[in-house]
Amino acid sequence: MRILGGIGRKLGSAALSLAILITLTFVLVHVAPGSPVYQILGPKASPASIRELNHALGLDLPFWHQYFRWWLDLAHGQLGTSYSVERPVGSLIVSYELNTLALQIVSLVASLLIAFALGLAHGVFYDRTPGRIIGGVELALYAMPSFFSGTLLILLFSMQLGWFPAGGLENLRLAHQTVASNALHMALPCVTIVLLTVPVLSRYFAQSVHEELGRDYVRSAAARGASPSRILLHHVIRNALRPLVTVLGLSLPSIFAGGVVVETVFSYPGLGWLLWRSALAQDYPVLIGIVLVIGILTVLGNLLADIVNTLLDPRTGYA
Repeated sequence: MRILGGIGRKLGSAALSLAILITLTFVLVHVAPGSPVYQILGPKASPASIRELNHALGLDLPFWHQYFRWWLDLAHGQLGTSYSVERPVGSLIVSYELNTLALQIVSLVASLLIAFALGLAHGVFYDRTPGRIIGGVELALYAMPSFFSGTLLILLFSMQLGWFPAGGLENLRLAHQTVASNALHMALPCVTIVLLTVPVLSRYFAQSVHEELGRDYVRSAAARGASPSRILLHHVIRNALRPLVTVLGLSLPSIFAGGVVVETVFSYPGLGWLLWRSALAQDYPVLIGIVLVIGILTVLGNLLADIVNTLLDPRTGYA
């Protein structure tokens, strides 16, 4: 029951955070210069046609009227209609979310595996030459922006070597696209996200492993004759994983934000690419809908991280 109560409190706090996020997004998109009407009709539109479209889209209503109407629509399970493509926002997001989820899940799994191996090696050899080399590589990757690393990968592996396509993926749901074709199109965006994510996770895990190796229980276990590998596998790694899981949960917003840049660089048809296109078109309903979806995914990721931390150490989290 305590775990359920903790999850309930977490969800309540998350709902408030989402409401604040949506409110800020709603304000920002409406105070931004320009108008979706001019994006749709063009700069030579007549005043009469501008007034007519403003009325049709509800943009001539007071701001608070638009704001509360959006929440009322959400309460009925609707996210509005896209200005630019005239499709329900919900169905539009669903048509792109599979691509983003596939890319992010594959990238996160690969990032966790690589960060675990690198961080463990870095933590064990922290003050020695191998650890310093790994730390230098992590720092170099951490300082590299995702748009820069993505562009480099395109130049090298797509334009020079021709091993992978630089873009052109349509939709993972399309039957005529094979698994091999989808994997080739996802390879470079996935590597770019991995290069963005691994340095952060690896450095935190390395620091955690290094700190655990210096604790009294490690020296006590060694004095009792436990082998270094047993101490590492049965004690150090388990305790060092908790900060890694916490950092992963806290890093989800920046990972999703980096995904927007990566999808734009590779013209990868996911939520990030759709967000960028909607921002250019000032398609308010789509922008706000995507922010809501990304916010929900972030909340669920943080909730999962808290539950995993509780399983690793029942004394923490919701227990």
